[in-house]
Parts: sequence; structure tokens; C-alpha cells
Amino acid sequence: MLRLTEVKLPLDHTPEALRAAVLARLGLPGEELLDIHVFRRGYDARKRNAIQLIYTLDVTLRDEAATLRRFPQDQHVNRTPDMAYRFVARAPEGFANRPVVIGVGPCGLMAALVLAQMGLRPIILERGKAVRERTKDTWGLWRRSELNPESNVQFGEGGAGTFSDGKLYSQIKDPQHHSRKLLEEFVKAGAPEEILYLSKPHIGTFRLVTMVESMRRTIEELGGEYRFNTKVVDLDIQATADGGRQIRGVMLEDGGYLAADHVVLAVGHSARDTFAMLLERGVFMEAKPFSVGFRIEHPQGMIDRCRFGEAAGNPLLGAADYKLAHHCKGKGLEGRTVYSFCMCPGGTVVAATSEPGRVVTNGMSQYSRAERNANAAIVVSVTPADYPDGVLAGLGFQRELEERAYQAGGGAYFAPAQTVGDFLANRPSTTLGEVVPSYKPGVTPTDLAPTLPDYAIAAIREALPAFERQVRGYARPDAVMTGVETRTSSPLRIRRGESGHSVNTRGLFPAGEGAGYAGGILSAGVDGIKTAEAVALSLLGDIAQAA
Repeated sequence: MLRLTEVKLPLDHTPEALRAAVLARLGLPGEELLDIHVFRRGYDARKRNAIQLIYTLDVTLRDEAATLRRFPQDQHVNRTPDMAYRFVARAPEGFANRPVVIGVGPCGLMAALVLAQMGLRPIILERGKAVRERTKDTWGLWRRSELNPESNVQFGEGGAGTFSDGKLYSQIKDPQHHSRKLLEEFVKAGAPEEILYLSKPHIGTFRLVTMVESMRRTIEELGGEYRFNTKVVDLDIQATADGGRQIRGVMLEDGGYLAADHVVLAVGHSARDTFAMLLERGVFMEAKPFSVGFRIEHPQGMIDRCRFGEAAGNPLLGAADYKLAHHCKGKGLEGRTVYSFCMCPGGTVVAATSEPGRVVTNGMSQYSRAERNANAAIVVSVTPADYPDGVLAGLGFQRELEERAYQAGGGAYFAPAQTVGDFLANRPSTTLGEVVPSYKPGVTPTDLAPTLPDYAIAAIREALPAFERQVRGYARPDAVMTGVETRTSSPLRIRRGESGHSVNTRGLFPAGEGAGYAGGILSAGVDGIKTAEAVALSLLGDIAQAA
């Protein structure tokens, strides 16, 4: 089988045109082409009136070797690579030293699945609830302003990615094809097969819920064990003969103790109490950059027309997205970047706090992406120089901004909101326009400036007109911004070595977004697979050494 890349056809091409394009590209008669499989389909919308579909195709020919010899220097004609996933190890008979996975967001979920598939029967500890119960608690905040600090958008089965757009694409390099493994497992669990070939696949919240449940059943059938409402509050770390440190178990909030020499730490970016415990236990961590800002909403139809022109509404294109960035030039803003983050076409802005008395926003879409508004975070980069008072200072920085947002919203988890016109004019909003904010429980028109540092406000004010030049209507006066977005990524990194262990605590495997090694469902899930591999090699290596 051969793989052809960069096969371009018009958006409205006929099914027969794909076969004709392959034959023309390879210079072959029709009888030489036996089969075509679409590996990937994307689009190029830079010319709105001439949008092209871009295919990566796997084709079966009568004589593939002869065809390859005719294209020795063509990077777009090659043999189809072997993308089959291969497990790095298998558990021996009588295996008993079960690994523990803390947290079951995308990273912990994939780590647990791969560990289970290797026969290692992981024990999964989740401080929140199973996904269905967790969904009810999340709706309790959105509909009744009732927050459950242990069961919300951040905590519970499926992690923060469950209440998102369900994007499954990333810029990570993946030569081992771990991302393909993740996508295939998601399809087995009920995701649409199109995620295997679309260049920008997504699932949506409701489908993610059923998928997470399906994957849990698979893990349990393979010998894995879930324990919900089980919060890890301490680690048993003991000194080793060589002067190092080894994890030996975890202490639970209910007073229980679970012995374990291999622990995957996949707690997500909002487990602030866990981060404090890790620092107290001497696990090496360091502050890292992240970003803060607001959610901005526009009519989805406006974004569609701007990106796709007359092709807006074409089902092959779906709801349009965007990706924007501006490098600030104003005095005192040098080095700051403002960019769009977690863009949710046809979605809603959601309440994503996990702590009382604080307001946090995030974005969410269903699979259909059929809601009236498009939303995205517009965020400003911040670095440890902005919060220099220790490893956990970024957490305090986030909390301060979230408390400001809660106060500006007037309480009851209402969020402060302001129109773009008022924001750019530096005046509080008292009313809103045609763009109706989607955030629940609700918004309070006000002045967003007090909710972020002055440099962040100045940077966003500089960026919005620049974004208007890229997306016409972006700075329209009645576009709505809702504050604040603070959980873009973890404000710290739990350092690990090449073998996957913590750099100073053997047997502890920091992973995913909370450890500072991922951002989004796909990269977090891929990191979970890699971490499971590291655990298996370490665990089975220890067994072999003991024997």
C-alpha cells in the first residue's frame, strides 16, 4: 500500500474525482488502481472563494514497487507506514504488584487502559464521582449556583476534557503513533469513525460521557479497579539504601492506606491541594508560564462567513474555527503575547470553578456545534516573573483573579461581562447588545479591567484591533467578553526524568496537564499512554531484577 499526501481537490468535487486525481498523480491507467482509503482529510480556506479539500490517501496498486521506482525523490509518494500499536511489555502469570493511577481525566484514563491491556490490573483512584453523577453536580452549578468542590468541571471521571469541545488534535510530535492508538480506542468506545481521518476531529461533551463509561467497562473487564470519591491526601515516600527516595504507598482522606511502588500522578491542572501536599513531601516541582484572560463570544454565522465566504454552512467544513495571535508592541508589554485558546465553534461558555467564592470560565461544544455563538479564550501569557514568590505562587495568582471575578460578578457564581466596544473605550458595560452571552448561571455587565492585571488589560486592548484585521467583525462593539479564564494550563511542572519517574522520587510518575506535560485531550491522552509504558517497563524490570 502506498501513501499519497497533499492530494488537492475543490470543495464541491464529485466522488469520482478522487480516483481520477490519484490516477493522474501517479500516471497510471484505471486498471492499476485497486483501492483507495482516506487516511486524512483537511481543507485549505485561505482563499475563501476557492476552498480546497486536502487528502492523505492510502492506495492499493497492482504493482506498487514499480510505481515507487518512478517517484524516488517525491516526498508525497511513499509506502504506507506501519501505525499498529505494540505493547512494550506484558504482565507475567501471577502478577500481583498492581500500579495505582491517581486521576481519571484523559491522561489517567489512557494510562489505566494501556496498563490494563498489558495485564497490570491498575487501581484507579478518583477524588470525584463517576461521570453521570458528576454531570448532575456540574449542572447544579450551572442551573442553581450550587458548587460541589469535589465534583465539577475540573474533578470527576473524564476530567476537564469531558466538558469541552472534545478536540482531538494537537501540535505534538508523535513518531510512535500513540495518537492513533488513542483515536482507535475512542472509536471502539463509541466515538464517530470520522475522528480517524478528519484533520481537526472533535467529539463533544455528550459523546465523551458515554465513551468514558465504555472505556471504564473495558478497564474493569481487564482487571482494573475503580474507586470513586477517593481522595489521595498524602504519599508514603521512604529513603532508599542509595540515598534516593521511593514511593511505597498513598494515604487516603478516609484514613485508608494503599501500598504501591508505582503511582501515576494524573491529577489535572486544578488539584491545588495535591500540589501543596507534593511540595510538602519534597517532590521536585518548578513554576512555569501559563496564560490568563477572558472568554469572547461572536455569532457563529459571522465566523463562518468570514472564514468560508459563500461556502459557509457546507457540511464538509462544519462550523468554522480560528486561531489568532498578537505579539504586543506597546510600552511595557514587550514580550507579551495575546492569543486565542480553546476555540469552541457553535458552543457555550461554562462555569468551570472548583473552589467556593471564585469564578472561572471555560468553553464547551456538543458534537453538532450548533449553538448560536462561537467562543474562545483570549489570553495573555504570564511567566513566573509575574508571580515570583515560590513554586506555588502561580496558584495564588490564579486564585486572586478568580476571586476578583466572583466579586465583580456580584456573587452566586455570576460572571462579570463587558462588550468589546465598552472594553476598548475603557467604560463599564451597563447593557449588552445582540450577542447574548451563553455563560450560566448568568453574567453581570460591568468593567472587566479590575479582574486582571493592568498589563493583561492593556495587552488585550492592543490585540483586539489586530484580530479585527484578521477576522472581520472580531472587534464588533457588541461582542461579549466574560471573565475570567485562568486554567489554561498548569502553573507548575512536576519534573520527571527520561524514564518517566519524578526526578527525585522513584516510582512516582507525574503525567498529563497537571504535571505540566500536556495541554488538551489528545496530548494528555498520549502522555498517559507513554506514562503507562514507562510504568510497565519499570515495574516488570523490578520484577526481573528481584528474580
